[in-house]
Amino acid sequence: MRGQIFNLIKDQTTLSWEQIAANILVSGILGFLIFISYMISHRGTIYSKKFNVSLVVLTVLTSMVMTVIGNNVALSLGMVGALSIVRFRTAIKDSRDTVYIFWTIIVGICCGVGDFIVAGIGSMFVFLLLLLFGAIKNNNRMLVIIRGGRTKEAAIQAVMFKFFGAKAIMRVKNSTSDSIEFIYEITAKMLTQAERKQNTGICDEIYRLGNIEYVNTVMQNDEISN
Repeated sequence: MRGQIFNLIKDQTTLSWEQIAANILVSGILGFLIFISYMISHRGTIYSKKFNVSLVVLTVLTSMVMTVIGNNVALSLGMVGALSIVRFRTAIKDSRDTVYIFWTIIVGICCGVGDFIVAGIGSMFVFLLLLLFGAIKNNNRMLVIIRGGRTKEAAIQAVMFKFFGAKAIMRVKNSTSDSIEFIYEITAKMLTQAERKQNTGICDEIYRLGNIEYVNTVMQNDEISN
């Protein structure tokens, strides 16, 4: 009975047990490399440990699927048909997350077909690229929203020009018979340098004008929303 069960399992694949174990083991090692790369290049509040662990698991799962498919065309078409009915609705918050998802899938495919050299060399090259560009700080954009009395229109523009010159881009100008609202686009670096140079904050300077309802500064990020 045991021999029949063993032969039945063995006949399901043309690969040896050693090759199957090697495919899964190498995919797990390279998945851990992806884990380290994601942890290093995604510092700050945008880093997600759960997503990072999912990348390792996705690498191994893709390798397993490719090991099962092999050169079987009928099985590969059936797998595509089965996966086509599944709808994934996971929101991607950072454009780099898409890169990591594709990276894990490609590594899993390479390991599943036993092409470890391509998977290893390609992963090291991608790791170095992401390590290099991940160290480059993003110059985050900011919106300065100012609302006050209509009579303060020229004074508000004068203060913004005093702090930022022509570098502050006016995106929106809303007005009524009694009030005026400006939305300027600047960068965090511009704001820091201007406040250090003027030795005062932009909000304090605008509130000194009087008849100002509010001054809001909003940080824009790279998150992708649906």
